[in-house]
Amino acid sequence: MLEKIGEFNMEKVIDDFEAMTSDAERIQKETLKKILEQNRSAEYLQLLGLNGRTDLETFKRVVPLVTHTDLDPYIQRIADGDSSPVLTGKPITTISLSSGTTQGRSKFIPFNDELMENTMQIFQTSFAFRNREFPIGNGKALQFIYGSKQFQTKGGLAAGTATTNVYRCSKFKETMKAMQTPCCSPDEVIFGLEFHQSLYCHLLCGLLFSDEVQLVSSTFAHSIVQAFRTFELLWEELCADIRDGSLSSRITVPSIRAAMLKLLEPNPELADSVYRKCSGLSNWYGLIPALFPNAKYIYGVMTGSMELYLNKLRHYAADLPLLSADYGASEGWIAANVNPKVPTEMTTYVVLPNIGYFEFIPVRDGIDFKPVGLTEVKIGEEYEVVVTNFAGLYRYRLGDVVKVMGFHNSTPELKFLCRSNLLLTINIDKNTEKDLQISVEEAAKLLAAEKLEVVDFSSHVDLSTNPGHYVIFWELSGEASQEVLNECCNCLDKSFVDAGYRSSRKVNGIGPLELRILRKGTFQKVLNHYLAQGSAVNQFKTPRCVGVNNSKVLQILCGNVVRSFTSTAYDI
Repeated sequence: MLEKIGEFNMEKVIDDFEAMTSDAERIQKETLKKILEQNRSAEYLQLLGLNGRTDLETFKRVVPLVTHTDLDPYIQRIADGDSSPVLTGKPITTISLSSGTTQGRSKFIPFNDELMENTMQIFQTSFAFRNREFPIGNGKALQFIYGSKQFQTKGGLAAGTATTNVYRCSKFKETMKAMQTPCCSPDEVIFGLEFHQSLYCHLLCGLLFSDEVQLVSSTFAHSIVQAFRTFELLWEELCADIRDGSLSSRITVPSIRAAMLKLLEPNPELADSVYRKCSGLSNWYGLIPALFPNAKYIYGVMTGSMELYLNKLRHYAADLPLLSADYGASEGWIAANVNPKVPTEMTTYVVLPNIGYFEFIPVRDGIDFKPVGLTEVKIGEEYEVVVTNFAGLYRYRLGDVVKVMGFHNSTPELKFLCRSNLLLTINIDKNTEKDLQISVEEAAKLLAAEKLEVVDFSSHVDLSTNPGHYVIFWELSGEASQEVLNECCNCLDKSFVDAGYRSSRKVNGIGPLELRILRKGTFQKVLNHYLAQGSAVNQFKTPRCVGVNNSKVLQILCGNVVRSFTSTAYDI
């Protein structure tokens, strides 16, 4: 299905996708057979007794469901230099790092050429459907993307975040060029390793090529919002750079500075234009289309935990469409957004049945269900995703919970709900990341009267009190009254609808919820902490639930509390 780079044919990509999703069961069996044939010599599969067999029944019988913890000893051997067929037939030459924002530390994940091919296939598939609805001309993309530093493992393998591994591959650039959306920033900016300087230069490049920008994108909606919040603070400095053809003294990385100076020359006319546009905006509403008049849409992951940022993004975007990017993880891709006209909050993703073998564990309270196949899922049901891929992950529990919203031909359309292992729980209560987000969204509505918004949020289960209680951390866009924040605190508490939580609160089995208001810039400190640990901005997601294993982040949050409120929602 993957088009040859440089020969992108939108209609052929769509036709191939339609044919493949119409015969998903057969494609899934063929994909599993291909994975097992390629890796029949893998020590892991031989130890399990697969003995070279490639049929589905034997695979499910002898290969167990696993988590990263189960595979970690094998992956560590590969990272340490074991070139024998440990997990895959061919040696693994690259290691991807997960973001580390969920568990507080990055995981090592095998990466190979097949996963790179999957990435380009996903990109081309979603672009074909997107471009059919929102056609773009020959231009550039303002992409807020950042490559983290690569390093060598003990065994000499290149290791970096999954996004860095993609951005460093020549196929990525060739694919973007074939899809008429090369990044307007030079490589030195993308791989500059000093996030704040790279962000400044991304903005500057966007302005320099403002008439050529066809779309604005990043991996996650959070990064786009963060970029334009930064623009609000630095726009006059950016205008000065354009006017004089100079570069701010804040840019000190030699490679970034040299690359940017090649692009800059005095342009007072452009500087005046940007200045007029910014001065004429009301509270920065419609900033993005004002700066980039030929942009057709804004693109990035906008579902799940990214939904918090949609209101702010819509403020910057005005009427410019917001299109959610595809569904994947550090472990690999799963599904593409092929319905770009659907409202952002209703985005679904269609699984590509040839990029891995997929199983789904039904999610129902207290019952341990066996996984079902891709075409066996039922509309309206929730499932945990299980992946078998070409890079050595077999029946790997991804930790994501999805809901089946419908079918595209014979292939399910999934809505991402939450991470399965992000639970607020003290005794019989079970609240997911989605439950937390709903609670925050309900309480945030009370801020609207004061024209305030939640910039970001997190949570923590505090067991130092008896009984234990939930703590919600909020960073706000401005000062809210005590009365409103008391109401918000009570609303947060009441908006958790889990029966175990409500019954425990009523009998004081769980203590009153606590809302802690943070200093402005606290979540920037959290981001800076992860960047210092080697994480990439592209993969950063604010940790929605901070446990004791994430002590440094908890320390940052608790050390920046300026006000605290205790719920009275269940007081008799």
